[in-house]
Amino acid sequence: MMNRETQKKIEEQCFRWLMRLAVLVILAVIVLVLTVVVLKGGRAMSWQMITRVPQGGFYLGGEGGILNAIIGSLYVAGGAVLLAILIGLPLVLGMHVSWTRNTRLVTFLRFLLDTLWGIPSIVYGAFGFALMTFFQWRASLLAAIVTVALLIVPIISRGLDEVLRGVPEGLLEAAHALGATKTEIAYRVFFRQALPGFITAVLLAFGRAIGDTASVLFTAGYTDNLPHALSDPAATLPLAIFFQLSSPIASVQERAYAATLILTGLIVLISLITRISSRRLKENIL
Repeated sequence: MMNRETQKKIEEQCFRWLMRLAVLVILAVIVLVLTVVVLKGGRAMSWQMITRVPQGGFYLGGEGGILNAIIGSLYVAGGAVLLAILIGLPLVLGMHVSWTRNTRLVTFLRFLLDTLWGIPSIVYGAFGFALMTFFQWRASLLAAIVTVALLIVPIISRGLDEVLRGVPEGLLEAAHALGATKTEIAYRVFFRQALPGFITAVLLAFGRAIGDTASVLFTAGYTDNLPHALSDPAATLPLAIFFQLSSPIASVQERAYAATLILTGLIVLISLITRISSRRLKENIL
């Protein structure tokens, strides 16, 4: 029989090789996805694609671009993030400053946020459509913003919550001892400590918002024009990809991959900004 020390060494080697295999699989998938997107999307990519709206016959291979979808996606994601911050930030700060003694309420709120996070985005889309029917809205930028905001509220809230759980408890007691109000403690003490994690959560939520399809499928509508008001319908990159990839025309399908390349580039850019901003904010705070 092998001794316990030899058995531990074998287990360590097995888990080490499993981790290496997992890393290789992840890298292979990322490289494969990026290769397909770049090779297929690069052929249709042009300056016209990102600077012009669709012209007549665009979906039959005519001239034009997807500027309407790029701007629409930025409007929807940006508006949804702002609305989600207005909902999530006071909620989480209240959990860590005002309701610290009510552990049942805090536990219930965390359970509720986790549940909302796990709900498929198509359910949010259906809920958004129900709201549109109730308030007699038409498919519009406003309906899409509200629906996507509900989708990303759990992401921002739970991300900030996890950061604030790492703040020392003595900080709250010290702030109370100095006579600070709960509002001052929340926004001047706790929020400042959690700022790097908050920025990370916001940018991750923005990436989720700009790339989601199901939540805007029934709510945003689609148009070849740029939205100029909240009541206007708005095109988005995921929907542009869906509609163009459904076309039987090869040139239109290539444009779908070009739109995919643009969307992937935006998400990669958001990821890089997340890393850089979080690192710099941590250095400044510490």
